[in-house]
Amino acid sequence: ASFYQRTEHICIHSQGFILQHYINHIMVRLSLAAASLAALFVVSPAAAFAPNMQQSSAVRSISPLGVTTTTLSETATSFDLDSYLASKKGPIENALEASIVSVGPQTEKICESMLYSLMAGGKRIRPVLCLAAAEMFCGTEEQAMPTAVALEMIHTMSLIHDDLPSMDNDDLRRGKPTNHVVYGEDVAILAGDALLSTSFEHVARNTKNVTPDRILDVICRLGKSVGHVGLAGGQVMDLQCEAKGDATLEELRWIHTHKTATLLEVAVASGAILGGATPEEVAACEKYALDIGLAFQVADDILDVTASTEDLGKTAAKDLVADKTTYVKLLGLDGAKAEAKRLVDEAKEALAPFGDRAAPLIGIADYIIERKN
Repeated sequence: ASFYQRTEHICIHSQGFILQHYINHIMVRLSLAAASLAALFVVSPAAAFAPNMQQSSAVRSISPLGVTTTTLSETATSFDLDSYLASKKGPIENALEASIVSVGPQTEKICESMLYSLMAGGKRIRPVLCLAAAEMFCGTEEQAMPTAVALEMIHTMSLIHDDLPSMDNDDLRRGKPTNHVVYGEDVAILAGDALLSTSFEHVARNTKNVTPDRILDVICRLGKSVGHVGLAGGQVMDLQCEAKGDATLEELRWIHTHKTATLLEVAVASGAILGGATPEEVAACEKYALDIGLAFQVADDILDVTASTEDLGKTAAKDLVADKTTYVKLLGLDGAKAEAKRLVDEAKEALAPFGDRAAPLIGIADYIIERKN
């Protein structure tokens, strides 16, 4: 109001018609600009969530899972997640390939098996999360890359072992025959073991320009993530619930908190630690990662019943055929979609204090439930 009062004052006391006309013109342009901005950025709650209604793609989008999410790369931040992921892919792939080197003919077979699964493609979400978290606290790619590689080694180990006949008994992973199909169960088991042990060595040997206490903290977290309160414990609980043919929602959350979310939590927390974050900042990152880790599993359960084998790169509807307890089985398809959205919303809220610095992590949270495989 004061702006218009001042403008009127100028007009009243101006001696020339030209000055008054010019000021009126400016006021009209400002009003139009304000209206345009309001139309661009303001979306009512009803409009944002109403089904089958057209709305600005700059604010909301419908994911392949049928979950309405904010697409960060299209918002006012102008953050381009696709470009960010592409910028990380090359350095990550190069670092992964360089991490396993045979020292002679005696180790060629085991190294070949390790690299077969390590370099089989994939989203590389865990390495990217680690690098993004480090950068959020002004850390560098050089500081975080050894841990990023170690995380993918551990994840690959879990996939090799998960696919074994004694576990999930799958013969397809990332669109390729699983490790035990190509190299046999014996070599596959040993390749997984070698990837796990090499991951810790890789962090200890190759992390530069980070204080020893922070490196040790990272190694301890990595170790815990695969132990009895991590991947191994979650997998055992999963097998037990599968054997009894039923599981409660509480049991399912425990399984996937430890089997799936823990490694994502370590990825983000480790990146933050390497970047110099305080304990309070690390805790906020852990909250974010735990939520997206659970959302990741909910999304997997949804994709199992909605996507094709070609899209997934692994056998579709496998959990459904096996009558395995999933979020879709316990909550229904719509309930699982709502749970995925709730978890992603909570995850993004945890990073609110970091503002635009968290843009890559916010974008990845949305991607978790927008992905097709």
